[in-house]
Amino acid sequence: MEALDALINRVSCPRLEAPAPTPEQLEALLRAAVRAPDHGALRPWRFIVAEGAGLERLGRLYAEAALQDNPELAPARHEKYCNMPLRAPMVITVVAVIRDHPKVPVSEQLVAAGCAAHGIIQAAYAQGLGAMWRTGEMAYHPHVHQGLGLGEGETIVGYIYLGQPGREREAPQLELDAFVTRWD
Repeated sequence: MEALDALINRVSCPRLEAPAPTPEQLEALLRAAVRAPDHGALRPWRFIVAEGAGLERLGRLYAEAALQDNPELAPARHEKYCNMPLRAPMVITVVAVIRDHPKVPVSEQLVAAGCAAHGIIQAAYAQGLGAMWRTGEMAYHPHVHQGLGLGEGETIVGYIYLGQPGREREAPQLELDAFVTRWD
């Protein structure tokens, strides 16, 4: 696939099916991620890959966090949290690793980690895989951060759900004039 085609036509895939990306595909996804723009060459990212039992473990971690917030959590809601990561055969948690730096502010480091996540999604599309970037309350919950081993200065940028596209989607055609101002 041509790079420009991937950039212009990529779409999110909310329905993802097995199989997960192969080891070779996963390596390409991660290689694309680490090529993100990065002021100061800080490499302000890391990635946690979950599949199989790891997805079940992640779901239990979500349910534990939800129970901390609401000890009266209904069984159906508990099950929903347990099943959230199971919406795809693989989930990559993209973590921003923020450091004090005299020339690179926190905002640039977060954007760089977001660009790394974007690289994963673009590389997935280029390889015929489906991807969906999700966040939600579990991306910001302290119990989830602790359970995933996040340290000080680390935060979740997003969960990238990966698999085979459940159905074909077409990229919406947006009117560029709504987003562009010329300043001549």
